Amino acid sequence: MDPRTFVSEVHQHMNGRHNIAFGFLFMGLFMVYGFLLIYLRDFSPDKEAWIAGDGTGPHFESRLAHVHGNLFAFLNIVIGFLLLRSAMPARLHRIISWLALLGMLMPIGILLEIYFHVPPVFVLIGAALIVLAVTLLGLYFLRTKEPLQ
Repeated sequence: MDPRTFVSEVHQHMNGRHNIAFGFLFMGLFMVYGFLLIYLRDFSPDKEAWIAGDGTGPHFESRLAHVHGNLFAFLNIVIGFLLLRSAMPARLHRIISWLALLGMLMPIGILLEIYFHVPPVFVLIGAALIVLAVTLLGLYFLRTKEPLQ
C-alpha cells in the first residue's frame, strides 16, 4: 500500500472513537507507570534515596509525567465522547481529534526528557496542541446552538 494512501485513509477515518480508545490505552500505561513510582518510593531496596530526592529533579518530574499522562488521557476520552455526540463539521472534528491526540506528546516528552535527556520540545508541542484542542472545542460549543445527541 502506498504510504500516502494509508495516511489519507487514517486521516479520513479519525474520529472521537480514536480519542476514546487511545485515551483509555494511554491512561492504562500511565497507571502502570504510577504503580512503578509507588514501588520505587515504598518497596524498592533503594527507597530511602528515592524519598530523599522526591521533591526535586527527575523524581518530581516523573510525578508530573504520571499526572499529566492521566489528565491528558482523560481529556481525550471526554473530547472523543463530545466529538461523537456533536454534529460539528467533519473537518473541525478531525482537527480537534488530531490536536487532542497529539497533545499526549506532552507527558511522553516529560518521560523522554527524564530518561533519555531529550530536549523538552515534545513537552512544549504537546502542551500547545492540547490547549488548542480544548479551546477549539470550547469555542465550537459556545457558538453552536445544537443539542448534543
